[in-house]
Amino acid sequence: MNGLTAFGFAAIIIMLIAYILEDRAPVWIFVFGTACVASSIYGWLAGTIPFGIVEILWAIVAYRKWWKARAKSESFR
Repeated sequence: MNGLTAFGFAAIIIMLIAYILEDRAPVWIFVFGTACVASSIYGWLAGTIPFGIVEILWAIVAYRKWWKARAKSESFR
C-alpha cells in the first residue's frame, strides 16, 4: 500500500466513523465534512475526478448540515 492509498483509506474510515457518530454531537458532522474534503483530495490526486467532485459536494452538504445543527444546539443553551 502506497502513501496515497493509505491517505484515501484513512479518509474513508474517518468518514464512516463520523457518519456513525454524527447523531451524538454536531462536531461529528464537521468531522464527516472534513473527511469528505480529504477524500476529495485523494480522488483528485488518484486521478478519479468524478469521485473528487462528488466528495467535495458531500463536504458542502455536511458543512451546511453542521452549521444548522450547531445553531440549533446553541439555541437550546
